[in-house]
Amino acid sequence: MSSQNEISKRRTFAIISHPDAGKTTLTEKLLLFGGAIHLAGAVKAKKGGQSARSDWMAIEQQRGISVTASVMTFEYNDHTVNLLDTPGHKDFSEDTYRTLTAVDSAVMVLDGAKGIEEQTLKLFEVCRLRDTPIITFINKMDRETKEPFDLLDEIEKTLQLNVCPITWPIGMGERFRGCFNLADGTLYLFDDGSGSQISDGEQFTGADDPRLDERIPAAELAKFREEVAMVKGIYPAFDRQHYLEGHLTPVFFGSAVNNFGVRELLEALCSIAPEPRTQSAVLGDDSKREILPDEPKFTGFVFKIQANMDKNHRDRIAFVRICSGKYQRGKFISLASRVLHLNCSSACDLMTR
Repeated sequence: MSSQNEISKRRTFAIISHPDAGKTTLTEKLLLFGGAIHLAGAVKAKKGGQSARSDWMAIEQQRGISVTASVMTFEYNDHTVNLLDTPGHKDFSEDTYRTLTAVDSAVMVLDGAKGIEEQTLKLFEVCRLRDTPIITFINKMDRETKEPFDLLDEIEKTLQLNVCPITWPIGMGERFRGCFNLADGTLYLFDDGSGSQISDGEQFTGADDPRLDERIPAAELAKFREEVAMVKGIYPAFDRQHYLEGHLTPVFFGSAVNNFGVRELLEALCSIAPEPRTQSAVLGDDSKREILPDEPKFTGFVFKIQANMDKNHRDRIAFVRICSGKYQRGKFISLASRVLHLNCSSACDLMTR
């Protein structure tokens, strides 16, 4: 297989949010779908509870928050996905700022009841500086939330970002019936008694399909159809180029803790998120040039150095974003005035392309 085909299958993204919006829960659900883990930890700050798989430090397990950026790789739908779980808490935001330089896109997670919060806004501004494309996931729809239109208006006004709903919720909280994919007409019904069961979708011709009368209560269906008509009249159709330029965000609704809406989000990442992008490099004479992903020479940059990931060893792991070329184990790499010996054995040690 050619290097260009390999490059086109890579998706590297980070998840950004305010603390407690559901970022780490969403991370674990994505890993479950990708087969990287087989048991999700409950993200709770209580003694004896199961800690999140992406939260390995003692302080993370004690406080129930992400402190360091974890790099996790898995395969999904013939794509190689590099997922960077970043701290949402402001005390550890510097690690997030560095990590965002290594991604090609981001997922912004919002708590449906709170909307855009302080840390979300700060992290978004970092993404804006690099024109990083953003997909928005509005979480916790199984609880009482703000009205969907209010949430979309908040994104537009606060972030100065065009929005395009891809899925639309039917109700919220105790009246939450599911989500309807406006792009392909798929209905996903929500069952709060199904636990972590994945919801299979049912195909319809659109919101006006009479067969929906058999699936959704009349009062809620009437409101849903009215809202869909408003969505089509207010918001633009999805334009991938505008998304890639960082001017438009596709919006998904769901409930991460219930696995609801997560699969649709992951499939969208594989289909519309950008492949590895051109990186800008500063040369020795302070001149700049663009590094293309398909260049044969190996180049990359270290965006994180983590010590003591294994308490039994005095280890240091360098997380490297490969910009071009191919990595070979045991290769000596020039790093400024020093030589870096990369002897990595796992996807967490070296983030490919």
